[in-house]
Amino acid sequence: MQAYKLNATIDESGHLIIDEPLNIAPGKVKVIILQPVSSLETSTETPTESQPEKPRRKSKVKAFEGLFENVPPTPPDFDPDQARWEYLKEKHNL
Repeated sequence: MQAYKLNATIDESGHLIIDEPLNIAPGKVKVIILQPVSSLETSTETPTESQPEKPRRKSKVKAFEGLFENVPPTPPDFDPDQARWEYLKEKHNL
């Protein structure tokens, strides 16, 4: 199975309109439609309590942009050298 990423629109009558030509063999296809998430104003979910905003962690690698949002903060007494040593001791059975 091969995946294609393309832009398309749904017209008022509910028909899918693909904006660019596809060079694929004739036959049956599976279509997966991803829609943007609606804004908070139109959402049916009611917020119970406002949560404090977490500081966003920036990344130079585009693939990692949203990865760090759900990671708990690093404790203030964290020692990276000690963590490396503990990892190596466990890995090499030292």
